[in-house]
Amino acid sequence: MTIIVTGAGGFVGRQVVARLLESGRKVVAMDSNLSAFEEQDGLVLVAGDLCDPHTLDKAFDRDIEGLVHLASVPGGAAEQDPGLSRRVNIDASLDLLDKAKAGGGKPRVVFASTIAVYGAPLPAQGVDDSTPLLPKLVYGAHKAMIETAVGTMSRRGEVEGMSLRLPGIVARPKGPSGLKSAFMSNLFHAFLAGEDFICPVSAQATMWMMSVSQCAQNIVHGLEVDPGLLPASRAMTLPALNITMEELVESVARATAQSTSLVSYKPDGALEAAFGTHPPLTTAAADRGGFCHDKEVDAMVERAIGVIKAS
Repeated sequence: MTIIVTGAGGFVGRQVVARLLESGRKVVAMDSNLSAFEEQDGLVLVAGDLCDPHTLDKAFDRDIEGLVHLASVPGGAAEQDPGLSRRVNIDASLDLLDKAKAGGGKPRVVFASTIAVYGAPLPAQGVDDSTPLLPKLVYGAHKAMIETAVGTMSRRGEVEGMSLRLPGIVARPKGPSGLKSAFMSNLFHAFLAGEDFICPVSAQATMWMMSVSQCAQNIVHGLEVDPGLLPASRAMTLPALNITMEELVESVARATAQSTSLVSYKPDGALEAAFGTHPPLTTAAADRGGFCHDKEVDAMVERAIGVIKAS
């Protein structure tokens, strides 16, 4: 089975590619920067711009059975440059889906969407499969549009697709990411370095979170799940741990043998409203499909730290 992975050189992409290769699949890795990879059996590297038709031609110059679409202009960057977000997150994504359809064979498509499709504030009573999509951010709006495209093409029998709405994924590499939620990952790096950390949300802030290892496992599972278990919309919010910032701080402190006194709180009201007021989450559709969260906070933290140390 040959799988194309866009955004393969990114944080989640590298983990997905590794799991696919370990499972014996062949992978076509697409990204503008593929320096994280070395030549190996079963791996084809296609470096280039997702918006460039020639890059797509090179990637699809073979029989493809699946597509994992991770590449995007992320939240904060999309807000600053809506035109770029449209070209990448909408136009290039539609071109990619058309390429997958044109090859025939009804390929499996797993599209990485986001909880930003719900907008903010989230309903205090909780989010479930019936919660309407009311995005406010450009990023969330563009992701919702591609969710619709994936669902429509699946109902038309052109692809066998699904959209997986990702929660906060930890722990991303240190440095600029274009994501306003980067503070969740920056906390890990501060503790590992024994550095003070000013937290931009309160200790009581609540967040939906998942380790990158669990995220990659869920994405690969999407290539295998029985389509009959998927909802008609073909869009699902992944199960996630709903934890407070204080719980996260205490868990990371235990895992790194550091003191929680490294953390001081200086809440940003707007940031907390967007990323620190996550209500109860019910994911019946994803649960039926066999998608999972990390089970426990400490397990999530250990997995996240393991990826940081291995990188």
